[in-house]
Amino acid sequence: MKPEADNRTGGQAQGEQLDSRVIPVMREAIAMVHMVCFGELKNKLADRFRDWEPAEFRRLVGTIVNDIFGTPAQDGESMRFARQHQDTVEAELWALADNLPDLLPPLTDALRMQTLCDHEQGINSIPTLLRARAVGILMEERPIPMPSTFVILVRQLGARYGMLEPMQANDSAAE
Repeated sequence: MKPEADNRTGGQAQGEQLDSRVIPVMREAIAMVHMVCFGELKNKLADRFRDWEPAEFRRLVGTIVNDIFGTPAQDGESMRFARQHQDTVEAELWALADNLPDLLPPLTDALRMQTLCDHEQGINSIPTLLRARAVGILMEERPIPMPSTFVILVRQLGARYGMLEPMQANDSAAE
């Protein structure tokens, strides 16, 4: 009998491993959620930050999304920007659950899948999940999808946002 995974944080059962061929596909799906989140957040915050220069506003949104996924930009200019606007980024993170409630399910799934992929590659990203939980964007009660289900859900999300072609009936039969 296999041990069960920890549904709260996305942990795998002891000894389970993802197929290494699945990780790049999952990473692409996670990146799609990044892009959708960036676009939606940019639209949602546009009025509030209309006095900002467009490039600075995009950088702010990017910094928020990077913070959600625990992937801060590494270039000096972006790091300086993130430090300079740390309070604004933090406030927007805490408001994210109210600002983008429809994105919480795919964000939760993407963060959990990122943690699984990271774990397989020897990276500990549990702090990212804990931060998401702390700011109210991790839906702990949401069941963890199988990797194939996650990819299908993200393909549907990408199609809904015009980033991917809608899936055809024969597409899902091939998977």
